[in-house]
Amino acid sequence: MTEQPFVLVRGEVVREVPPEVARFSVTVAARDKDRPAALSRLAERSAAVRVLIDGYGDAIERRETGDLWVRPELKRSGEKVTGYAGSATTTVTVTDFGVLGELMLRLADQDQTTVAGPWWELRPTSPAHREARRAAVAEAITRAREYADALGAEVTGLLHLSDAGLTAQPVMMTRAAHTMGYRAAGGAPPELELDPQVQTVHATVEARFAITPPILTGGQMPVRDTAAPG
Repeated sequence: MTEQPFVLVRGEVVREVPPEVARFSVTVAARDKDRPAALSRLAERSAAVRVLIDGYGDAIERRETGDLWVRPELKRSGEKVTGYAGSATTTVTVTDFGVLGELMLRLADQDQTTVAGPWWELRPTSPAHREARRAAVAEAITRAREYADALGAEVTGLLHLSDAGLTAQPVMMTRAAHTMGYRAAGGAPPELELDPQVQTVHATVEARFAITPPILTGGQMPVRDTAAPG
């Protein structure tokens, strides 16, 4: 029995879209010869960071505590404790990019505080993913019809469709991460305007379409035709 002729194609779409959220980290540190004093300073600085962040209300989507550590500092030899040091890191997710630079600089202006970021992202549920998938399917259909037309045939139905993968590839800063850690000489910290970096959304599908028997010169008719663009 003659097998149904078909074309095998790939639909691929790459889109550049604006980011939806920005993340950055803020780390506070404390050190003192006395353990209770070191812990107290760390708690106070962490609380000050929380208050400052919470003051931006709905502009903040999420505030999460990451690494927290406290350790004794020892002499190079032996186990004699010379002091105690600790740090606490908070990851902040921001949706209002208009206040992002201001917030990061205000945090960096706190005592013993380091700020790193931002990292621009799309949400996992972003409509950009769905739109890219639909566009990839449409591209596969267009390619299948073009190949069939080149063979003097027509597409008659879909035999198989597979998702070859959908990934959002955030475009990071050209440097690994912008880090801020300073204390202003006086007055308000300087203004910092940040430019959101576009995100690349990539969707790929592979599809197999049934076609009518191709019309080829010389009266030859292939049993199977697999045309897959590179």
